[in-house]
Amino acid sequence: MPALRCLFASDLHGRSDRYEKLFAAVGRERPAALFLGGDLLPHPFAHDAPGDFFAELLGPRLAALRDALGDEYPSVLAILGNDDPRAQVTGLEALAGDGLLEHVHMRRVHIGATEVFGYAFVPPTPFALKDWERWDVSRHLEPGCVAPDEGIRTVAADPSDVRYGTIVRDLAALTGEADLARAVMLFHAPPYRTDLDRAALDGRTFEHVPLDVHIGSIAIRRFIEERQPLITLHGHVHESARITGSWRERIGRTWCFSAAHDGPELALVRFDLEDPGAATRELI
Repeated sequence: MPALRCLFASDLHGRSDRYEKLFAAVGRERPAALFLGGDLLPHPFAHDAPGDFFAELLGPRLAALRDALGDEYPSVLAILGNDDPRAQVTGLEALAGDGLLEHVHMRRVHIGATEVFGYAFVPPTPFALKDWERWDVSRHLEPGCVAPDEGIRTVAADPSDVRYGTIVRDLAALTGEADLARAVMLFHAPPYRTDLDRAALDGRTFEHVPLDVHIGSIAIRRFIEERQPLITLHGHVHESARITGSWRERIGRTWCFSAAHDGPELALVRFDLEDPGAATRELI
């Protein structure tokens, strides 16, 4: 079977220098697919954020890349992250309508014979924007975090869904009875208590309660353990690889990769669907 080389980047946060490095790599390496794991936009509260990032910046750069690569233009599979306002989904969907990418949150798509499932939600955080936050396995709230039914939303949501929806139920609905042995899961949140979800919270407390240094999703961890997809892709916790020294984890047969990074560089993960254990990560 021919190689199915893929590139994965996450948490670009609208940084044009990171995007330029990413597109240059795509142009050189001609991957079968490019995965974008959320937090794609400039921070919603940044003073210097451009007006319409998708239409003015990302769209034209992807269109230019497609013109240059022709039939070798990769499948571009994207989700948003907890720092991306949900109001911007229309801009992402417009790029999908132009055939430049596929927005895969809560969707199943294919790269050849490989199924890809996308999921953007993360467990509750201390941050105000709640468009992409969800209860994890229950309505448990970690100390210092803000509940999904509080905070700010840029798009109105069904109050019942906000109050009672969970990541664990979403993942069951997304994947159903599918055989995931050859599947790729594109997440924003990492699995709980791994090298990929380690936050810089050592020794910190909230109202005298020690904070958990692992901030990933219990539901995603259990899902991986039980369903064993081939590959899972993650971001969200920028400092984790620096703290743990590892950007990947093996859970049973599943290879879990993170492209989150807390330095100025682009963290670029390269992997082959036929040999995921040979994946590499480069800071560019």
